[in-house]
Amino acid sequence: MSIFGSMKTAVSGMNAQANRLSTVADNIANVNTSGYKSVSTAFSSLVLPSSSGNYNSGGVQTTVRQAVSAQGDISYTTSSYDLAISGDGFFIVQSPDGVPVLTRAGDFTKDDEGNLVNSAGFKLMGYSYDSGAPAVVVNGFSGLVPINVAQQGLTAIASTTGTFSGNLNSNAAVATGNLPSDNVTPMTTDTKQISMVGYDKLGNTVQYDFYFTKTAVTSPTPTDGSVASTWEVTVFRHADAATGGTTSFPYTVVAPATTAVVGSGTMEFDSSGKLLSGDSLTIDDPVTTGSIQMDLSGFTQLASEFAGKGTPNGQAASPVDSVTIDKDGTVYAKYADGTSKALYRVPLATVASPDNMTLMSGNVYSANGSSGVTVTGFPQTNGFGSIQSGAIESSNVDLAGELTEMIEAQRSYTANSKVFQTGSDIMDVLVNLKR
Repeated sequence: MSIFGSMKTAVSGMNAQANRLSTVADNIANVNTSGYKSVSTAFSSLVLPSSSGNYNSGGVQTTVRQAVSAQGDISYTTSSYDLAISGDGFFIVQSPDGVPVLTRAGDFTKDDEGNLVNSAGFKLMGYSYDSGAPAVVVNGFSGLVPINVAQQGLTAIASTTGTFSGNLNSNAAVATGNLPSDNVTPMTTDTKQISMVGYDKLGNTVQYDFYFTKTAVTSPTPTDGSVASTWEVTVFRHADAATGGTTSFPYTVVAPATTAVVGSGTMEFDSSGKLLSGDSLTIDDPVTTGSIQMDLSGFTQLASEFAGKGTPNGQAASPVDSVTIDKDGTVYAKYADGTSKALYRVPLATVASPDNMTLMSGNVYSANGSSGVTVTGFPQTNGFGSIQSGAIESSNVDLAGELTEMIEAQRSYTANSKVFQTGSDIMDVLVNLKR
């Protein structure tokens, strides 16, 4: 047994408790830091070889553990730019030097350039909708750009696609008079009309009148899935409709077009009311010089009243009223006319072992060999959590527990110092023997 050995053991004990006190100090200092994850100290013994009659004291070593995977409480705020993650995942943010890192700190605000930046100065990253709906890069950060919400001025988007769905009454009579496509009066009354509003390049609203007319029916009704009835679909510009009388016909022909019909097609249904053909239609507008590809695949022919609804894309000229972020990470610009436009989609990232990631200044993390590689995905998919706008995740520090840890560390440090002091006193006795 060595007196010096016991003193060194006491020193290792004091160092270990000092490390423990350091983690407690960090936790208490960051108790109000958004998205902060607490750290703790784990102890393990160091044992030296000993004989049966001679014990050699060893020591203690410490390992710092991170509770990165522990969810903090979610607190609601008044800012729509504040974001909290409920569940697994981390925001991908960009450091001032351009390096992408991970964080749970979602206290974002708009900087002078319109970028969303958290309190540590890291920019929120996402995928842009400039080229259509984005796809996630699961094993990297390629394609990510800073999310900018500085939407100024007016925005107008021309309609290019749309969907039309509904039901055509299977009991409707076959038309006996002039069809809508003939564009003459008198026009058959055995037709149904519904309108849809689209947008031109300047954001002007353009109303289109759709006419659905049954033109043929197979008798008796086939049972082999072949055509049972046929409907004509005809589209006109509402602005070209006749202004006098009790009917819109005839519609005016607008040069350079040679007909007032801007879109037409034939829909065929089987005996079960299922659409067999004619599930698409193209509107070619001679005034706006634009085309709208309409999807009609949502139509059925059942014994029920006529119903239909049309939903085109595009947007009227309108200023941005606000920016919102959905649970799936989609960033929308809300316009004064009530419409919205998807701007970005915020992805989340995670690793196999979040608690082993490398902690960096600014409450951010980077993956390493112990944590595993980074996997990226959209919120609410493949096990990722959801994003809550107007909220932030608080730190997961238990303040009462940290104060208890501090008291325990102080007591243990004092006890180890007493061991050292006792060893020092024994050494004084040995030295005094010579005197």
